[in-house]
Amino acid sequence: MTYIQSGTKTYYSAAVALFFAGFVTFATIYATQPLLPIFSDEFGVTAQSASLTISVTTGMLAILLLVAAPLSDRFGRKNVMVLSMILTAVMGLLTAFSPNFGTLLSIRTFLGIAVAGVPAIAMTYVVEEFDQNSLGKVMGLYIAGSSIGGMSGRLITGVLTDIWNWQVALTALGGLSLVMSVLFMFMLPNSKHYTPKKSSINQALRRYGSVLKQPQLMAVISLGFILMGSFIVLFNYFAYLLMEPPFSLSQAIIGFIYVVYLAGTFSSVYMGKKADRHGKPAVILLGIGLMTVGALLTLVPVLPITILGVVVFTFGFFGAHSTASAWVSQRAKEYRSQASSLYLFAYYAGSSIAGAIGGFFYTSFAWLGVVVFMLGLLALAVPAIQFAKKERAEEL
Repeated sequence: MTYIQSGTKTYYSAAVALFFAGFVTFATIYATQPLLPIFSDEFGVTAQSASLTISVTTGMLAILLLVAAPLSDRFGRKNVMVLSMILTAVMGLLTAFSPNFGTLLSIRTFLGIAVAGVPAIAMTYVVEEFDQNSLGKVMGLYIAGSSIGGMSGRLITGVLTDIWNWQVALTALGGLSLVMSVLFMFMLPNSKHYTPKKSSINQALRRYGSVLKQPQLMAVISLGFILMGSFIVLFNYFAYLLMEPPFSLSQAIIGFIYVVYLAGTFSSVYMGKKADRHGKPAVILLGIGLMTVGALLTLVPVLPITILGVVVFTFGFFGAHSTASAWVSQRAKEYRSQASSLYLFAYYAGSSIAGAIGGFFYTSFAWLGVVVFMLGLLALAVPAIQFAKKERAEEL
């Protein structure tokens, strides 16, 4: 059986479908992020409490990712992803009708369960079905969809909330996600390199155990926590920074600022190609260096420089994340589903845990505390990468 070759009709259909998958997943997960100050005002909660609308979703997502991989081994990659996307869109629509903060948190918790199927399996599908020479590029296209989804979800909710209200904004985004989910179902090719497996809980645990016993692979997996943890902290509290003096921006303008995600769209593809040529460790370190520079630039109380800092930070993050994702799948070999799930478990655990801790730093030390916290996280990545590099040169 042949793999999906670059330049073919099947390749473009699959690439667009995976783009939709990334879009729906990230747009829905982070749709409430620019609305956190609105929730603080409307429901009378603190910034740290409002951020739970993100943390409960990513926390449940992190846990369910470990279940989604065994389910895909048994029921098929595409089947699980299609069901996940449709349920995600439906839960996104229900979020718009939350009458109070408790209901909002409950629906966002169930959303974290529904959304797990796509991020747990998409990377495995790419590695199994596409020609290995285009792996970095295709993974980059999926991550590009996630970056545009993250941007568009925040932009749509930010702008429509300013024009109407947050309920209308979330309804519009949910409807768009449902349309993309249906298109995904028809456009994604069926798996040709997947064989259904019936596995017990003990078998699944043994496969996860095989990954956990590989310290160098686990070092790469830990990058998910570090990268996403620092990224979510910046974007969770960035809106609060911009709504306060000296910026004092409106909700609509803040929504438009999320266009900086386009830097991630370009970065994920560009850095993926560079990683195929120059090696994944070097490209990840470059991405982390850019994130560090970007975080420091946000300390300058001049709006163009602050925005430039966020652009640089976003470029570095998506480049490092797409490269680390490919590195995990490449190293894991026959345990790709489990390794990808563990990477994303770390990734979304970073979003949930670091996102919540970041609220303490913001309320206690203002924006400077947020930047110090992010830089501390990023510093942990350097020894992890150096340790993970101890492998055969041809795998880098």
